[in-house]
Amino acid sequence: MPSALNSGDTAWILTSALLVMLMTPGLALFYGGLVRGKNVLSTLMHSFFILALISVQWVLWGYSLAFGPDRGGLIGGLEWFALRGVGAEPNKDYAATIPHLAFMAFQMMFAIITPALITGAFAERKRFKAFALFSLLWATLVYDPIAHWVWGVGGWLRALGALDFAGGTVVHISSGISALVAALMMRPRLELPDEGTLEGHNLTITALGAALLWFGWFGFNAGSALTSGGLAASAFVTTNTAAAMAGLTWMTIGWMVHGHPSVIGLCTGAIAGLVAITPAAGYVDVPAALLIGLVAGCVCYGAVHLTKRRLGVDDALDVFGVHGIGGMWGALATGIFATTVVNSGGANGLLAGNPIQLAYQAVAVVSTFAYAGGMTWLILKLLDITIGIRVGEREELLGLDFTQHGEMAYRQ
Repeated sequence: MPSALNSGDTAWILTSALLVMLMTPGLALFYGGLVRGKNVLSTLMHSFFILALISVQWVLWGYSLAFGPDRGGLIGGLEWFALRGVGAEPNKDYAATIPHLAFMAFQMMFAIITPALITGAFAERKRFKAFALFSLLWATLVYDPIAHWVWGVGGWLRALGALDFAGGTVVHISSGISALVAALMMRPRLELPDEGTLEGHNLTITALGAALLWFGWFGFNAGSALTSGGLAASAFVTTNTAAAMAGLTWMTIGWMVHGHPSVIGLCTGAIAGLVAITPAAGYVDVPAALLIGLVAGCVCYGAVHLTKRRLGVDDALDVFGVHGIGGMWGALATGIFATTVVNSGGANGLLAGNPIQLAYQAVAVVSTFAYAGGMTWLILKLLDITIGIRVGEREELLGLDFTQHGEMAYRQ
């Protein structure tokens, strides 16, 4: 029997995996420029360490838990432990024209960047030992089950009919609410001004990181078509459109409020648009992407300022406001704007005459929010009781680069 492998699809998915992998170093730069110079290496270390750690966790048991044979709609079994049975032939349940290994590798890059996103919430104050254990436990107990619910064959949200093209619930809501819980439990940083914001030490590398994230996001979203055809092209265009619209919206609001157009505002707004379009990218048309980006720029801007200035939560790098709120809006927007004209394998949304889809999306949002938030609290509570999650006052004042890693990015 001839193989169903398609060389074009395989090349596109491997390229997309590389693009998504590049997003994690891009995130490291984006976050690294926004912290103080005494904590930049610590912040970079978070992303690079997770890149290594979750690469190993995923091939040993993470992939099997997320995509392996279903156990009650909640988790995959361990039949694929250490990639046993995951080889060069396609797995037709997930991607019929590419090697199973290629699909695994592509999904691995999503599993890597998701816990890395959370690190922005507790930047400049978390013990590295606690961070390492948290990342491993969170990936196993939070990311892998939610990925199975939404994308795994037999997962209960997939069976319900919830749509998530590239990770609005699995990646962004899960990391966003976990970031909020972490920020609340870690308490504000020392030396924090009353307005709740510290000036980043190098906004140039933050802008570079944002550019790498935007670039890599084409693999994130267009790659999720799992083919190199028209659906990938549609997801590519909707992704760029929403990012551009949200970036312009955020920058314009900031210009009106503060009297000047901010480079970081434009970059952050673009990422908010990328977050919001992620669950919808392969289900909506370009006009819908414009609206999704416009609303994302508004609501994420408002959420960031509400979280810090009104509620006093030290979500250091605005993970909840951008990823949590952006992911929720994107998931709900999928239920409003989705159309089978774009993707016959999806479903129509509210505006296409199928209001129940919006209800399915709301169930996915609430369940992800509740499970990820609750499990994150439990993991951090256990770690705090056993080893402590926050550095001491002297260590924080000296900076985590020196006190946690014995290195310094800049010397006087």
